[in-house]
Amino acid sequence: MADVRGDPGYQYSDASQNAAHAYLLPVVLSLIDASLPKGRDQRIFEVGCGNGAVANVLTQQGFQVTGVDPSEEGIRQAAQAYPGIQLSIGSTDEDLGAAHGVFPLVLSLEVVEHVYAPRRYASCLFDLLEPGGTAIISTPYHGYFKNLVLAVTGKLDAHFTALWDHGHIKFWSKRTLALLLREAGFEAIKFHLVGRIPPLAKSMIAVARKPG
Repeated sequence: MADVRGDPGYQYSDASQNAAHAYLLPVVLSLIDASLPKGRDQRIFEVGCGNGAVANVLTQQGFQVTGVDPSEEGIRQAAQAYPGIQLSIGSTDEDLGAAHGVFPLVLSLEVVEHVYAPRRYASCLFDLLEPGGTAIISTPYHGYFKNLVLAVTGKLDAHFTALWDHGHIKFWSKRTLALLLREAGFEAIKFHLVGRIPPLAKSMIAVARKPG
């Protein structure tokens, strides 16, 4: 099966959160609350749900989560730990909109950097959204100053390592990710930098809207 993360062998040892969630989730939850006010449709589709850790947090916050991930191990861990959440094996190479319908919000955290075919990925997210819906996408941040600091401090090899099995294959900047999303039809694209000070941010979160 083709894979939003680059290879179906992406592994999870358990269903717990990882280190990135500590700086991603507070901002992501705030953005979701702003996009899905109480009293509105609280459904979320998570593309690249992994081991279900984020879906579990969202469910505890009162959202109704559906998600897919190509990792059989991740979905197995999720099913064991969070059996009440609708998570299944799937990828953006499939017509997820036809299989699952459309949603007011689509979430995809730290996934697009693993994707071989990013235009197909962005188009799939677009198709999963109802008119006027919101996509929230995070990925490691890359900017000129941060890359310069990595080079000066001798950390480029570690940051852009080629030795991580099933690791990052795309390295996004604000400009390139915004271009990808605009090509897919998204508008009103905004970015939030998280983790460290903005010029050295660990990740960026893009918020984009499907025209209503």
